Amino acid sequence: MSETPLGQVRGLGSAREGAHHWGLERSTSLATLLLFVWFLVSLWRLPGFDHATIGEWLASPLAAAPMLLLVLAMFWHIKLGMAVIVEDYVHEEGSRVFWIMLINFASIAVGTLAAVSVLKIAIGGGD
Repeated sequence: MSETPLGQVRGLGSAREGAHHWGLERSTSLATLLLFVWFLVSLWRLPGFDHATIGEWLASPLAAAPMLLLVLAMFWHIKLGMAVIVEDYVHEEGSRVFWIMLINFASIAVGTLAAVSVLKIAIGGGD
């Protein structure tokens, strides 16, 4: 027996996954905003912006940990936002899958590069 049109679409759409995605976008945007304010205040409090000063500051766990959280939140937020743009404006399924995969790969690759850079400075002392 076939389902009615309402039965076929029930459980799909924004009520199923969209609300979760919307919540993640808002959470990552708030986290990014708060961590970026921390970052700007931390830079403002430094005596200088030379390589040695920045390296010494980032070598502290109290600076490296929030910086890693900033990198994570920022790239996750970018990934979520770009995915929404693709889902809204790319209508061909094959192209949509390609762009979503490219966005995921690029955000993971660049985010990992940024996190490793922070860790290299934090562990290596900025050398």
